[in-house]
Amino acid sequence: MGDSSRTEAGKAVAIWGAGAAAFAKSAAVARITLRQMMFYKTDFLLRCAFLLMILYVFSQLWSAAYGGGETGSVAGFTLKQLLWYLVFTEALTLAAPPICSRIEQEVKNGDVAMRLVRPISYVLYHYASFLAEAALRFAIHLLAGSLVVWPIVGAPNFGYGWAALLSLSLGALTVTFLMAAAIGLCAFWIEETRGLEFVLQKLQFTLGGMLLPIDLMPDWLQRICAWLPFRAAMYLPARAAVHSGGDHLLRDLGVQAVWLAVLGAIVAVIFRRGAVKLHVNGG
Repeated sequence: MGDSSRTEAGKAVAIWGAGAAAFAKSAAVARITLRQMMFYKTDFLLRCAFLLMILYVFSQLWSAAYGGGETGSVAGFTLKQLLWYLVFTEALTLAAPPICSRIEQEVKNGDVAMRLVRPISYVLYHYASFLAEAALRFAIHLLAGSLVVWPIVGAPNFGYGWAALLSLSLGALTVTFLMAAAIGLCAFWIEETRGLEFVLQKLQFTLGGMLLPIDLMPDWLQRICAWLPFRAAMYLPARAAVHSGGDHLLRDLGVQAVWLAVLGAIVAVIFRRGAVKLHVNGG
């Protein structure tokens, strides 16, 4: 009995040590990514200018649709809530780095072989880099979007809504990464993944509720969206932010958790099969 207990304790320590080592490696990758991003200030300025233009156009469009009033509501969204919803979805959309293109390029030029021998999981490496870059982009785009919408409809609710946004944003960005990584890893079998990436982006824009909340869509389309992962990557955090009651927060977190498990398993299977194909064919 004593030997069994020591064995179990040893396994627990080994698992804890492996987890701590993976976290330390991921943190190092994130720090390197953030330092590299400091050299691309012009890119940030151009992205922010694009976001400002888009939000200004949509703010004028929806203000006209609401008749200039801030008290009326459409599908439970007031003008103020809808404009801030657009700020959050646009910030999440523009936050995501082009992970599909990066993985595809590494597979095509053979850099993936060097990544595989490094002391960190290939997928985990890209996830740490993706999350660090996405977090910085998200914060900057959120600030830029606020500069347009705040003067028009005022400040958002700084209560539970902001906490809901932050608590769901990590899951949303992770879902986005897993979907993009699954597409990028298809480069092990197909020459170009740009077409699949294009389709994925357009599905996120429409079925994810980026430009239009899912609540404003027809009932039949809402039922379809409920069974797809796109709303977990965009609609859920943005809706939770503007509807600050928090009634559906736990349910939304549960939906994200389910999709993280499903998409994580899909990425793991694709990567394992792709790695086997790489080793068999010589890279």
